[in-house]
Amino acid sequence: MSSKILEPGEIESAAMTPPFVQMPPADLFAQRATRFDSLSVGHPMSAYLSLLASISRAQQSVLDAPPSLPELNATHLSAALEHDMPPLAVDTLLHNSGWQTQLDAWLEAFTKQNESLPDAVQAALQQLRQADAEQRRTWATALLGGRFSEVPEALVPFLGAALQLAWRHWLKAIDVETIREREDQTECPCCGSLPVAGVIHQRRPMDGVRYLVCSLCATEWHYVRLKCSHCRSTRELDYLHFDDSPHGIKAEACPDCRTYLKQLYLEIASDGEAVTADLASLDLDIRLAEQDWQRRTPNLLLAPGSEGSEGSEEK
Repeated sequence: MSSKILEPGEIESAAMTPPFVQMPPADLFAQRATRFDSLSVGHPMSAYLSLLASISRAQQSVLDAPPSLPELNATHLSAALEHDMPPLAVDTLLHNSGWQTQLDAWLEAFTKQNESLPDAVQAALQQLRQADAEQRRTWATALLGGRFSEVPEALVPFLGAALQLAWRHWLKAIDVETIREREDQTECPCCGSLPVAGVIHQRRPMDGVRYLVCSLCATEWHYVRLKCSHCRSTRELDYLHFDDSPHGIKAEACPDCRTYLKQLYLEIASDGEAVTADLASLDLDIRLAEQDWQRRTPNLLLAPGSEGSEGSEEK
């Protein structure tokens, strides 16, 4: 058996090849809480961003000390990976009671950590507590399917937070080395969800490399730049932003499908994080909507059109 001898330049290139998938950090939600707190200072949506910081802290508390949950079926996970299917597929795991157990644990943690809450928030939490398993599943199915109008607007950030928590917990069962790279992967290779945004890294070996960030489980996967992550067009993509935006965000807008995906540039905002930067830059979404651009990717902590108003009033 013979093998190719790599030349010095090829050795360096191989060593610098970025991984296809990156798992989110163990303290993901704590990092988001810190970032939400920082972004809330002087922001027009300060109260809402502060609420999201509290939501994220409760997510981290439960992730660090989860309730008792049955393990995922290892045979099913292996079969999905063998056939290049998402091992944590939403359609399958929505029928697993584990996420509802996580929802109850999150509700308890959030309530204990926040003694004084606006009436609207308390009402939303109570509605989630009182809903039976089937109603919760119906709402979750609609939310993860992008049918936000079928979910009471006030419930979206709390239900979305619990779902993010559950899938982030299940992600611990996945060995990143078992996920095979596929060209033009526009959906999360771990759970099949759409990305919330892209992130342009700034440090080697990923300097200038784009990863898409899953809106549900927060997995990052490599996707080439200068290509629409919706229709895969490479024709005359535009990058729209406000010159004075402090969030490192630009919208990659595709003239072929008239959709856009926000991109977070870490060389501009080195401490940035995709979900928090997205929610802090909703003014860009409003401007793009006025110009008839369509946002196709969800942020599970905000119902489209609510503009962060839900539960943000002081009581």
